[in-house]
Amino acid sequence: MDADDAEAGGAAGGNAGADELARLRARVAALEEEARTPAPVRPPHHRLRSFFSALLIVIGCVLIPLGIVASWTSDIVGNTDRYVKTVAPLASDPDIQAAVANRVTNAVMDHIDLASLLEGVAPDQRPLVEKALGKLGGSLESAVGSFVHDRAQDVVASSAFETIWTDANRAVHTSLDRALTGSDDGAVKISTDTVTIDLAPVIDRVKQRLVESGLTVAGKIPEIHTNFTVVQSKDIGKVKTAFGLLQKMGMWLPVIAVLLVVGGVLLAVGRRRTLVAAALGVAVAAVILGVALTVFRTVYLNALPATVSPAAAGSLYDTLIRYLRTSVRVYATLGVLLALAAWLSGPSRPAVLTRKLWDDGISATRGTADRAGLRTGPVGPFVRRYRRWITWLLVAAAAAACVFWPHPTGWVVVGLALALLFALAVTAFLAEETPEGRAKEPPSQGPHAREGA
Repeated sequence: MDADDAEAGGAAGGNAGADELARLRARVAALEEEARTPAPVRPPHHRLRSFFSALLIVIGCVLIPLGIVASWTSDIVGNTDRYVKTVAPLASDPDIQAAVANRVTNAVMDHIDLASLLEGVAPDQRPLVEKALGKLGGSLESAVGSFVHDRAQDVVASSAFETIWTDANRAVHTSLDRALTGSDDGAVKISTDTVTIDLAPVIDRVKQRLVESGLTVAGKIPEIHTNFTVVQSKDIGKVKTAFGLLQKMGMWLPVIAVLLVVGGVLLAVGRRRTLVAAALGVAVAAVILGVALTVFRTVYLNALPATVSPAAAGSLYDTLIRYLRTSVRVYATLGVLLALAAWLSGPSRPAVLTRKLWDDGISATRGTADRAGLRTGPVGPFVRRYRRWITWLLVAAAAAACVFWPHPTGWVVVGLALALLFALAVTAFLAEETPEGRAKEPPSQGPHAREGA
């Protein structure tokens, strides 16, 4: 009986081993078949969603640079007060002052006949004139020109020139608006693609300084009108229609561009990856506009006539597009920060490690506070209960601050991002549960516990 039982047991063991081997072979065959099977084809509606998502994002990224220019056109070119405030610092710019002083000096010297003026000076006034001119050396014209230039430089370096410059730019803004947009509004009309400032008030001040310095014959110089070029380009006429359209679009075009990008992200199948790509696309579009502005600056300065100071024209160009460059930096910074935030929320190993370091740091800080006797009281449970709503409110507040901040810079965006990170860290700190709280929780009654009971 025992021998029969042993034989039966051996047979049963052999059958069990054979069954296990058969199961393993079947599993290997299934895995091989699965490996040979092609990947499932994406359903047609997913392909359509991906296509239209990419289309919306591409159109939005293309419109981003145009939206930035439209906002600048409406804000600077279409607003006299904003324009005057933008160009006001140029009154103290050394290149602008030097260019104006040279233009005024040339205009005054063109109206001075040195020989006849000196002959007409009364004998009792000649010593004053000679004292004012100083040692003339071998060139009377050079000495007088240097003397006039010094007086012109004194005028453009004075506070009076700041007032003249501001008033002149306020008056000339209509010409600038019409030159860039083709608008026929206003009393000032221009017949060429040039916007200029009349330097007659500066010349009058220079003549007064010359008379006060002893060169009384300067008072006999008639009224002189000479122009200082603000904008001059043969290509302005070709872009009037575009500038006029951008000015009318104003703030709507950048809003439309952003909404298209957001719509593309919401329509996408993989929203996180699409958000990363879209945010980087916005940043790249802004950077391309920044590069275009730099290239256009070189082209513009090279196309200026010889009578225009390149240094002064460069200073004027840089000042006029200052807020345009600021907007470029803001969009580029926003794009990079959004892409980084979307990537950090993903499942990649670096992102997971970063989030773990964040959570561990919050937990360690809360543990230290607990050991020091710091308690949150009823605030902790409240924050823990509504943490998701609080997080979204903080994100919405940061976004609203960025949108409604008057002319934010890239550093403002970075500062708002850091402030948001700090607020989220405080929220996580308050929502972190204390060890005492975890100890008070009743043990979970899982299925194994029920089975043991």
